[in-house]
Amino acid sequence: MVQSYHLAMKSIKQTYRIQAPVSRVWHALADPAVIESWGGGPVKMDDHVGTRFELWGGDIYGVNTEVVKEKKLAQDWFGGDWPKPSKVTFTLDEEGSQTTLILLHEDVPDDEVDSFDEGWKEYYLGPMKELLEAGE
Repeated sequence: MVQSYHLAMKSIKQTYRIQAPVSRVWHALADPAVIESWGGGPVKMDDHVGTRFELWGGDIYGVNTEVVKEKKLAQDWFGGDWPKPSKVTFTLDEEGSQTTLILLHEDVPDDEVDSFDEGWKEYYLGPMKELLEAGE
């Protein structure tokens, strides 16, 4: 007997207005030292296509699939025993002294969408925004 099931996938979209120039926001996404200072470490990361990254000591891992410096960072993300990656895209737009960061996280397993939605706010983009606005 073969059991078959379909995993429905959902998307998360969040927008952050950060009182910091786009160059600082970019470093907070791609520079391991800055990532560790907002709490995502231990980390392996840079801003090159094809880089295999790890966050939180490998709890989240994947590869950079598209990089447009200070504009867009797209990544394939894996967590746990996911059979295929979810897609994470950070899009940046500088407006005067602030940066708008748009997160699009696609193909999130249904049973994890709520925890990832909160996780972005509590453990990733929320702390990153706080660090940048504190002028660190």
